[in-house]
Amino acid sequence: MSDTVSFGYEEVAPAEKTRRVGGVFTSVASRYDLMNDAMSGGMHRLWKDRFVRRVKPRAGEQILDMAGGTGDIAFRLARAGASVTVADINPAMLEVGMTRAQQRGIDGLVWSEANAETLSYPDRFFDAYTIAFGIRNVTDIPAALREANRVLRRGGRFFCLEFSTTQWPGFAEAYDAYSHRLVPRLGQMLAGDAESYRYLIESIRRFPDMPKFEGMIRDAGFVNTRVEPIMGGLVAIHSGWKI
Repeated sequence: MSDTVSFGYEEVAPAEKTRRVGGVFTSVASRYDLMNDAMSGGMHRLWKDRFVRRVKPRAGEQILDMAGGTGDIAFRLARAGASVTVADINPAMLEVGMTRAQQRGIDGLVWSEANAETLSYPDRFFDAYTIAFGIRNVTDIPAALREANRVLRRGGRFFCLEFSTTQWPGFAEAYDAYSHRLVPRLGQMLAGDAESYRYLIESIRRFPDMPKFEGMIRDAGFVNTRVEPIMGGLVAIHSGWKI
């Protein structure tokens, strides 16, 4: 990893990014899902449904949902009878998820505070690894991808849902203007925090494009990698297999 990494449009030391990202998600945790609805017009729910259909969770499988603190993906995975470990580096996000699970009467999930770059789980333990809208906030993305590969069993599958760069003519410019100008204002109105949402938008812009990120997944040891663009690449489902 280089001496500096991106925190939005800034270049900062790796430890500084980890600290500042932690501050962002501690700040927005209680209103994270409300803001997702506001920013995407509720579309994030459809994207997550589609994502979990691609994962194809099965009863009895062990699945690690990384950066899944609020439980959105884990709740969907658990419906199929899979045993889901919800891992997140941020305890405030995990607290939100555990509260939501209790309110919905969802039992059986394992909640774990964990850093994606240095997982404590044993080698070849999980059947699937999922991460939704979390990989771009990781300080050392290649390290996190290598850890994902390590904890998967042979034949295990990796699935990542993340924002990317839409290739639809005209829409890209409109979305860029909307996100930079209006999302921080929504963050201020709904969560009392414009700066955290400014970072979240900037982090999307700094994230590798679809071909480059697919290459990073291959470099981590995955094969049969695939990218499924949604809305022209505004969002993408990345996948790969461990052999």
